Order: sequence, then structure tokens, then C-alpha cells
Amino acid sequence: MDKVLSFHQGRLPLLISMPHAGVKLTPAVDQGLVEAARSLPDTDWHIPRLYDFSRELGASVVAAEYSRFVIDLNRPDDDKPLYAGATTGLYPGTLFEGEPLFKPGLEPGAEERSTYLQQIWRPYHKTIQQELARLREVHGYALLWDAHSIRSLIPHLFEGKLPDFNLGTFNGASCDPGLAEQLKNVCAEAQGYSHVLNGRFKGGHITRHYGDPANHVHAVQLELAQSTYMEEVEPFAYREDLATPTQVVLRNLLKALLSWGKERYGR
Repeated sequence: MDKVLSFHQGRLPLLISMPHAGVKLTPAVDQGLVEAARSLPDTDWHIPRLYDFSRELGASVVAAEYSRFVIDLNRPDDDKPLYAGATTGLYPGTLFEGEPLFKPGLEPGAEERSTYLQQIWRPYHKTIQQELARLREVHGYALLWDAHSIRSLIPHLFEGKLPDFNLGTFNGASCDPGLAEQLKNVCAEAQGYSHVLNGRFKGGHITRHYGDPANHVHAVQLELAQSTYMEEVEPFAYREDLATPTQVVLRNLLKALLSWGKERYGR
């Protein structure tokens, strides 16, 4: 299989993960998608562009190349459900709106999907594991920011309009509570934006699996409402006028994350 991820190694104790930014499809998935899925509507659109300041900041960055319609990198490899109610699995079978993702009889088979697990899912998670281990060795601790976005209105998944900034720390298990409080404060100070901590999105597999405060790895997921930086309907255009002020808040969140780490660990 060709390139399955991009990775940039930074100089600071921060790794930004972008597991749902990919748009590549395998031939089997491409041939089987229903017409409504052809535009890849459930993609975390433009996340690498939105966080394009992160390399200059000094963060490490890992981003998926393949679409979540192939395999969802933010689900456990045993496909155990992470959320009660409507959700999607390791191998999504439905769109976010609940409709079938594949035409009848054209869903990839088990053998085909086992290659996705081995050749796409595992390299992504190996990269996270290795970089977090390196950051801990170099800095004494590691900070993981799992960067996501989603349409602000999806009745099948949640009621009403989603807050703009949805922070998830697995109900406090994936990072120090003092860090979560500082991030909440940054969101509260951002005029014109709404926020919530551990609301509908508490953090997926990446946040839950790698966040280990007792061993100095602090993980936070941000599920960002796409209405803050782009058009939420096809062709899903990036909106510079919306994105620029949103990037200011994102930069402030990451700076607060790094400042907390420096204060907590002295480096």
C-alpha cells in the first residue's frame, strides 16, 4: 500500500494527531460507496490547513492519508463501541446521518479489511506510540492533542447545534484536571465561541488509550464544529474569514497546553 500517513517531528513535547483528515480510498471502498458518500461528507475537512501554524510552533504532527470510510483510526482494533447510542465503528457501515455507506453486496470483505488494519491502522498507532515515547524520553512528559472536526448539526448523532469547541478528556481520565481547567478558561475567554468539556464527545480511542497522566502523558481531544472555519455543505469550502479567528483560539489552546506542561514539569 502507498503512503498511509504524514509525520513531522517537532522540538516541543507536543504531538498533534489528525486521524480523520485523510481522503484516499482503496479500490474496494471506492467501488462500493453509495452516491451520497462519494463526496466524503464525514471527513474532518481541512484540519492540516487549519493547524498549519503548529509546525512553526514546534509541535510534532501525524496525519492520516486514508479516509475514515476505509478504516477509522480513532476506534480500537477490537471495534468495541466507545459511545452509547448512535456511533460509527472501526469499519464504518453508515454515514453520520444513519444511511448505509455501501451499496448492497459491495461492502469490503473481512480479508480485505484485515489489510487495512495491518497496513493503515497499525502504522498510524505505531507512529503515535513511538513519538510519545520519544517525547517522554527527551522532555520527561508528553502532550497529545487529537484534532477533529464535525458538522455542527447532525441529528442522528446529537441533539441541537454542537458547541464550537468540544474538549474531551474521557471524563478527566486522560489528562491532569488542572490542564483541562486551563483549556476551558481559554475557550471561555474566546468571544463569540461556545464550548463544553466532556459533552457529547469525551475523546475517542486515541485520547482514551494514550492518555496516562500517572505516567506523564496527557491527552486531549478537540472536536471542532466545522461552522467555525468552513462551509458545512458540499463542496466543503475552507472559509478564510471564519478560519483566521478560529486559528487564534486554537493557537491559544496549544500555547496553554505547552505552558501548563512547562510549569508542571519545569521544562
